[in-house]
Amino acid sequence: MSAPAVSTRVPYIDLAAEYRAIKDEVNPVVLQVLASGAYTLGPHVEALEREAADRCGRRHVVTVGSGTDALEFALRASGIGPGDEVLAPAMTFVATIEAIASVGARPVIVDIDPATYLMDPAQAAGATTSKTRGIIPVHLYGHPCAMDALTALAQRRQLVMIEDCAQAIEATWRGQRVGTFGTAGAFSFFPTKNLGACGDGGMVITDEVALAERVRMLRVHGSLVRDDHRLVGRTGRLDELQAAILRVKFRHLAAWTEARRAWAQQYTRLIRERLLPVAPEIAPPTEADGARHVYHIYALRVPRRDALLKFLQQQGVGALVHYSRPVHLQPAFAQFGFREGMCPVGEALARDVISLPLYPTMGAGAVEQVVEALVQFYRGSR
Repeated sequence: MSAPAVSTRVPYIDLAAEYRAIKDEVNPVVLQVLASGAYTLGPHVEALEREAADRCGRRHVVTVGSGTDALEFALRASGIGPGDEVLAPAMTFVATIEAIASVGARPVIVDIDPATYLMDPAQAAGATTSKTRGIIPVHLYGHPCAMDALTALAQRRQLVMIEDCAQAIEATWRGQRVGTFGTAGAFSFFPTKNLGACGDGGMVITDEVALAERVRMLRVHGSLVRDDHRLVGRTGRLDELQAAILRVKFRHLAAWTEARRAWAQQYTRLIRERLLPVAPEIAPPTEADGARHVYHIYALRVPRRDALLKFLQQQGVGALVHYSRPVHLQPAFAQFGFREGMCPVGEALARDVISLPLYPTMGAGAVEQVVEALVQFYRGSR
């Protein structure tokens, strides 16, 4: 179906509005950093690491250049490498699998739970072999994995557990923050994340002093002291300007998280009241018992996804898809021999999932407009 575009637009995310809300705090620290001449591994990086450690509940935080760096460095620092297998879910951003491949290990793809879209603990247990040395639970969309079952599996099989928390800062499972269950947690500060920099960034959190020290070395060419390179690393550090901005944003994260949760709850209420009577096959996201979802992405399953996406864009609604292809079907990973049909739940989700606009400053009117567009599409398609 088609319809004329509307003048009021609801972007998928509005980073400019976020900046405007805090520019009086951000601008002075940016100018201070520029005037200081200290642009890498300076006092703001050190302060951010201390503050994040206090907030996240782990002894050591090491900031790095991206969320992908965080995953790769955590794996390398844990001794994962060639000949090892690492479990990962079918639905995740490709960086999860890139990190495994980058250290020379083999990713073993596990299908997902149809209710939460997260790694299925039973299938993870069934996928372990004598070569399995690691597991990466991905807290996809901001919903925490079932960490009691996955932690028990990791302990039973003596696996290195690196939690992929790129989309889930502040999420909790049974009151415990994500990133604190396993060997380490890897976070992303990509601009669209719930805590986003004005560029790339990431961090590794851990209680293991040796792992933290190895990550610190890996991010600066394997060195802690000038001209003393103990490991083969690379440039993978967070710059001082991004650290200063993140310190400002960290102060707003709790309020922004509550705003996200509030808009998500309004979405779910309106979808149940107005949309499900028209299209009962739609599945809004769930929040498992014991989970605190932080809604980095408000993802729901819908019929005729591609046609709906086109219609929403015509209506000025910036919906997206995360992700239209499960990772095991990405051409980049063809060398591992993955095949279609090996993860049917993840493959079905990739065909049906859509992400609605969600950001702290969006407002109730924007939520209403998005839901009304959904209702209009499905009424017109009957």
